Amino acid sequence: MTVPHPLPTLYGLKQCDSCRKARRLLDELGVTYRFIDLRADATDAEGLLDSALLAHFMAAVPWETLLNRRSTTWRQLDAADREALDADKARALLRQHPTLLKRPLLVTDSDVIVGIDDARYSALA
Repeated sequence: MTVPHPLPTLYGLKQCDSCRKARRLLDELGVTYRFIDLRADATDAEGLLDSALLAHFMAAVPWETLLNRRSTTWRQLDAADREALDADKARALLRQHPTLLKRPLLVTDSDVIVGIDDARYSALA
């Protein structure tokens, strides 16, 4: 998987309400983009998130921002996995559990936008 791509790329999950909302917004704004499903299209044969993609995300955004501590996946982790987090432990968790990433993630040629940001999305139109 090559990162970055000249076309804005929205990373998320097909069934995620926030991701569907982001797709609708981008469509309404007339923004041409690619959609990559984090589970289906951004993982290797073992289901691990692509390491180059994760490195790109983590270079652009602090890991604390990327880690979704309100997700079902987070709540289902063992307490030991949720404690004493640092960048390395967060990287390992995010790689093993791509659904721990806050979504959607919109990657442009110069930015990684976490969540829906109407003003920044509109600037792409």
